[in-house]
Order: sequence, then C-alpha cells, then structure tokens
Amino acid sequence: MPAPVLAAYSYCEAVTGQQARNFAYGIRLLPTPKRRAMSALYAFSRRVDDIGDGVLADDVKVTRLDETRAVLARIQDGAVEEDDTDPVAVALADAARRFPIPLGGLDELIDGVQMDLRGETYETWDDLKVYCRCVAGAIGRLSLGVFGTEPGARGAERAPEYADTLGLALQLTNILRDVREDAEGGRTYLPADDLAKFGCAAGFNGPTPPEGSDFAGLVHFEVRRARALFAEGYRLLPMLDRRSGACVAAMAGIYRRLLDRIERDPEAVLRGRVSLPGREKAYVAVRGLSGLDARHVTRRTVRRRA
Repeated sequence: MPAPVLAAYSYCEAVTGQQARNFAYGIRLLPTPKRRAMSALYAFSRRVDDIGDGVLADDVKVTRLDETRAVLARIQDGAVEEDDTDPVAVALADAARRFPIPLGGLDELIDGVQMDLRGETYETWDDLKVYCRCVAGAIGRLSLGVFGTEPGARGAERAPEYADTLGLALQLTNILRDVREDAEGGRTYLPADDLAKFGCAAGFNGPTPPEGSDFAGLVHFEVRRARALFAEGYRLLPMLDRRSGACVAAMAGIYRRLLDRIERDPEAVLRGRVSLPGREKAYVAVRGLSGLDARHVTRRTVRRRA
C-alpha cells in the first residue's frame, strides 16, 4: 500500500479510536482491510455529523455540507489521488476501490443532517423513519458493503434491508438516550403523535418529566419499538463471516444494553447521558467474537421455519 494511503488510513483510525465511543469496540474486531475501510467510513461520517452539531451559523453549516458533498462526488468519480491533501478522502477513495461500498449512502447522511438544519419535526413514526434511514440506516448499508455476506448465505438478498433496520434500532436508542440534550439544543425527534399520547408534548427541558405526563410509558413504548427493530435487524448476523458478525454484534449489543438501562430507569435520560462502562463494552465485544448472538439468531430462525 502506498505510504500516503497508509497514512490516510492511520489518520482515520485515530479519529475512530478517539471519537467512536461505542463503534470502536466493534471495528477493532475486524481484519485489517475491513477495519481500515470502516474507519474511513466513520471518519467521513464524523465530519458530516460534526458540521451539523457544531457551533457555526446555519448558513455556514450549509456551505460546509455542500463542500463535503463535493468531496464525496470526487470520491465517487474516482478523482481523488493518493497524494490529495484530505486524508479522509484518500482513505475512503481507496476503501471504495477495494470494497463494493454504496457511497450514495453518505449523500443520504448529508441529507439527514440538512433535515436537522431545517429544524424538521416528525408527526409519526413513519415520518421519523425517513430521517433515521438517512442518518443511520444508510450507515448500516454502507457497512454491509465492507462486511459482505457469506457465499451461499440463505436470504442474503435481504441483507441490506436488515442492515438498514439495525441502523434504525441504533438511532432510536440514540434518540431516547439524548432526549434531554437534544431538547436543550432545540431539537425534538420523537414523533409528535407519541408525545401527545403520553402527555409529553411540552417537551423535555428539565431533569423531571412534564407535569402530569406518563414519561415512563412513553419510554417503554419506544423501547419496545427499538427491540422489535433489533430483533429484525439481528437476522443479518448469520449472513456475515465470523469477524464481521462479531463487529455488528458488538456495536448492536452495546446499544441494546443501553436500551436495557433506559428501560429500567426511564428518567435517567432526563438527568444526563446514559452510558456503559468500558469493561462492559469490552465484554459485549468478546461476546460478539464468540458468535453467541449469531448462533442464537440462527436457532431462532430455524425454529420459526420448523
């Protein structure tokens, strides 16, 4: 591998190690070529997210997103040379030559961040799914381009659908975890229909639920929705090779445990960010490497067919 490309990958891996608090545990389980490609995807996605979440004026953010989309177009056109000054572009361009990555998913990610800048809100779950597919489902499909499916895997034609659904599960978990932080930033993601149903239309601007609301009921309702998405998305695992499956199981497993914590203490999300200690994340990664989750999904699928 040319030295400039190797250096570009090293930069992306450093970004991933420093900023991917949950995803890094799964990415580390991959063989070197896939780990590098996933780090390049993460570094580009991180750039897009940082523009949306940063302190710049909205018009400047729009300009930066347009510039980032132009970089993506250059990558898609094969116009990024190995000595380009943008290490993320160099690494992602190389990854796209090595793996069938559907780079249009990164256009969808930019679309999702632009939805945030427009201040869009969501009346129904179907509305919110559009946003979630842009910012998370697309990442699942991009990642599948790196992972690939095992030759002869049954139902592999549905792998992109399952990867997309798993992305939705992770994003809904994120939305629950960050409900207070998002409210402070002027954003509301949970569907307005759900908020009204549980008396939470007033929003979440403090460490306690809106007066007279059934906040716990709202959280448990969304947790059930997320669990159903996880159950469907986990059908991807038996289609992947051992280490790709371990990566997915580790990343998804960390979020499922976050969901467990939120379910046990719904109001915790109003008091601060719910997180897992490093040792628990490491345990989930080891469990993913053991293949336990994939074998469980396989047995459950076989029972359903029987």
